Amino acid sequence: MKNAILLIVFVVFVSCKKETKTTPQETTSGIDITLKYAKGFSITDFGTYKMVEIKNPWPNAEESYKYILSNNKSKGGIPSPIQKIVVTSTTHIPALELLDVQQTLVGFPGTDYVSSEKTRQRIDAGFVRELGKNEGINTEILLELKPDVVVGFGVDGVNKTFETIQKANIPVIYNGDWVEASPLAKAEWIKFFGALYNKEKQADSIFNTIETNYLDAKKLATSAKTKPTVLSGALHKDVWYLPNGSSTEAQFLKDANVTYLWSETSGKGSLALSFESVFEKAKDAELWLSPSYYTSMEALEKANQHYTKFKAFQNNKVYSFSNTTGKTGGVLYYELGIARPDLVLKDIIKICHPELLPDYIPFFFKPLE
Repeated sequence: MKNAILLIVFVVFVSCKKETKTTPQETTSGIDITLKYAKGFSITDFGTYKMVEIKNPWPNAEESYKYILSNNKSKGGIPSPIQKIVVTSTTHIPALELLDVQQTLVGFPGTDYVSSEKTRQRIDAGFVRELGKNEGINTEILLELKPDVVVGFGVDGVNKTFETIQKANIPVIYNGDWVEASPLAKAEWIKFFGALYNKEKQADSIFNTIETNYLDAKKLATSAKTKPTVLSGALHKDVWYLPNGSSTEAQFLKDANVTYLWSETSGKGSLALSFESVFEKAKDAELWLSPSYYTSMEALEKANQHYTKFKAFQNNKVYSFSNTTGKTGGVLYYELGIARPDLVLKDIIKICHPELLPDYIPFFFKPLE
């Protein structure tokens, strides 16, 4: 019976450029769940079922994806609330914990990367199965787990593993939180998970608290008397990668009221510059944030002696989130940073304007030693 229900999972592929056809059910007026910042998804409540549309699952996506969530088996679709779930990115884990549904997670690819304490405990206790690598999920184990849904992500929509899973009548929903254009837009994807678990009110309340904390911190930053200059990134081989001025990383710096030296740039992806051009512009930068994966000043110096010529290096003003890890070594920022932009912003404000948050202890960012 369950397989028969899953066979009629309503997954509609809609071209953004073509007129879409509607089913008789879709003609019934529904109530749209309010989204303040996120552009990549929508949720419409029709009473007996909900429709989730993923509009931008990856950059430049030409298709959107629609899914029916229903607690009525006669309606078909994905059963809601979800009883068993597989997620595929550490960024999905915090939403489950914030909504207090982490016990529904039954499998994850790369469990060693998970740092969140509640989920880490469940992994260690054997309640969450290891599914291998994200690009090659162990479908045999996944099919054995029989999750209600798999929450995946993609860079181009081509994923043979997800195709195999769907052929086995297990729906795959793409999560596009990472494509959003602002920190608060990414955090608002907790409402996507709220819909899966019939916890829309709780998700809305959690997001409102995060939003308020973020906006209060942003307002506080405007009272700063100085705007220190900031450098970011580091060399990879012969190319220095750092955020462009329209990135979410640069948005944090703008909201922290600092002078990011590449704030005038724009575009998709990171800036790729030569060492010479970066040094010319940032040799006297007061602060250096997120120097790639380096975890100590010694490691920076060993990697490239030229790093020692920057004023921020000489003054020990280099800060990174790489040293804030879980018990198995996963970097917590990569897991929780999207869900808690308020903490990220407060960290940066504390580093750049310490007088504004005298009692605050940074959560992610620590000075390199």
